[in-house]
Amino acid sequence: MINRLIAQVLPYMPEKLIWQFSKRYIAGETIDSGIEVSRKLNDDGIDVTIDLLGEFITNLEQAEAYKNSYLEIIERFTSEKIRGNFSLKPSMFGLLIDTEVCYMHIRQIVQKAQECNSFVRIDMEDSQCVDEEIKLFKRLKKEFSGHIGLVVQAYLRRTMNDLTHLNHEMSNGHPLNFRLCKGIYVEPKEIAYKEYQSVRDHYLEDLDYMFRHKIAVGIATHDKYLVDKAIELINKYQVPKEMYEFQMLHGVTPELRQSIVDQGHRMRVYVPFGKEWFGYSTRRLKENPKIASHIINALFCKG
Repeated sequence: MINRLIAQVLPYMPEKLIWQFSKRYIAGETIDSGIEVSRKLNDDGIDVTIDLLGEFITNLEQAEAYKNSYLEIIERFTSEKIRGNFSLKPSMFGLLIDTEVCYMHIRQIVQKAQECNSFVRIDMEDSQCVDEEIKLFKRLKKEFSGHIGLVVQAYLRRTMNDLTHLNHEMSNGHPLNFRLCKGIYVEPKEIAYKEYQSVRDHYLEDLDYMFRHKIAVGIATHDKYLVDKAIELINKYQVPKEMYEFQMLHGVTPELRQSIVDQGHRMRVYVPFGKEWFGYSTRRLKENPKIASHIINALFCKG
């Protein structure tokens, strides 16, 4: 209860105060800071996926600016030989304003990634975006095949139907490549599973389907139960290492992350950076109020 109260109050506190919590999870505001964090992870044997913070823009001038930023990011990170790829949210390119403009911006970004022999993953956002983001993925997949992927959310009741539909329609040529996460947006029970174990069960059901149908998957979770069950499925189906990887957020459960790496599994860390870090950080806090205790330690306890 105290953690929830702190989580509600902290977004109204000065940014310098919030940064004491955020710097563990955000690479910084600039491309240089993102490269620095990514290189350290690479040196530890961990791949990265780069995310420029920002979403749900209000005008198309912002979309143009974000597109240009991503083109620069891809150029810089690939020229610096960072071992990683890129994630983006369609709402920051105008998905809810003009879907065709959004498509053209993201197409240019994926084309740049293809030219640099890299890869772009479309993040899945809340339920108002899901249909359009799947359409966007399907259009780009036809043109850029092995350079584009999608996120799916286990807590959505529709996800298994989406998986089977996409597998039947799009699996020719390069295999599909999905990131599987639990899902973070607040949705009504008619749309999303609400019970904690139910979400876990459907996560494993989706993962089992992807392994059986040879769909490449990023197993995105900090839940040790799901990690252990995922490894059981990997062993059961003898999944080749190039067909899966574990994925985690920068700064979250580093001990569990290291244990997965020590077992010989590939790991990719989601590295967010950019000037819009404040909104990202306060959302993470609301999603997981337990983080509040770490903030208090960071503010008042040395080390």
